[in-house]
Amino acid sequence: MQIYLPIAEIPVNIILILALGLIAGFLAGMFGIGGGFIATPLLMFIGIPPAIAVSTSTNQIISASISGLLAQLRKSNVDIKMGLFLVFGGFIGSTIGISVFNILQKTGHIDIVIPILYVVFLGSISVTMLIETIKTLVEKKYGVTWEKKQNSRLDKFLRKIENLPWKVYFPKSNITISILVPITISSGIGVLVALMGVGGGFLMIPAMIYILRMPSNIVVGTSLFQIVFIASNATFLQAVTNHTVDIVLAFLMIISSAIGAQFGTRAGYRVDADSMRFSLALMLLAVCVKMLFVLLAEPQSLYIIEVSK
Repeated sequence: MQIYLPIAEIPVNIILILALGLIAGFLAGMFGIGGGFIATPLLMFIGIPPAIAVSTSTNQIISASISGLLAQLRKSNVDIKMGLFLVFGGFIGSTIGISVFNILQKTGHIDIVIPILYVVFLGSISVTMLIETIKTLVEKKYGVTWEKKQNSRLDKFLRKIENLPWKVYFPKSNITISILVPITISSGIGVLVALMGVGGGFLMIPAMIYILRMPSNIVVGTSLFQIVFIASNATFLQAVTNHTVDIVLAFLMIISSAIGAQFGTRAGYRVDADSMRFSLALMLLAVCVKMLFVLLAEPQSLYIIEVSK
């Protein structure tokens, strides 16, 4: 069953799009991420132009994140106070990111920059997650103790953070930290939301755990909270400035991802945390490898002639 996408200007299979939305929504609910890291590449793999895939995926991210957030709110697993600071920084970053996106689109570089960003970020994150998760699993199963380096870069970085001004106490997470830290982190992630069409959860969640030192049971809900608002800002700016949001594609993705997020949230409570991280790392690595092949593959046509709009 085919349907024509007015902005992407190609026909697509409705069932295939709904399936992609279900998968992205399921992952969003399970891992506390927007699901864009899988939705955006998959849309590109089926022929959706990268600029449109990125802009449209942010709509799906909003839907899936709201659905997952409601489930987390019912369990009181959201630090609203921390989330507001993350939203503030995310608004700044996503606004900057949209400006960069607009420049890249006008210069004709956006279609190559987006895949490169996916390969670089997803590749580095997935490998790091795999190494850490494998170490944890081996330690639990075989009792192996890994030697930890004294005065590591992370420890030095955390000590510098402790000396920053404007510290605020967050009672829900029971931490005291400078507001500059969450604002700076979310600003950087906001740029990636705009440029990559992702929710940024695959970066935000490790940052919450290792840098902000938030409790693991609060991290997923708070991540979804900030994703909703940052993705909304990015979607609005994409529609207004770049006109790359395909409403038909977005509608199909929104419906299916909202359903998938509910199932993913329930599944997340039944799966071991280490197993979840290992699965997420493998999926990120698989997407990265596929995107790398797409970048290196010979194009079907060396030259394309199209009417300027």
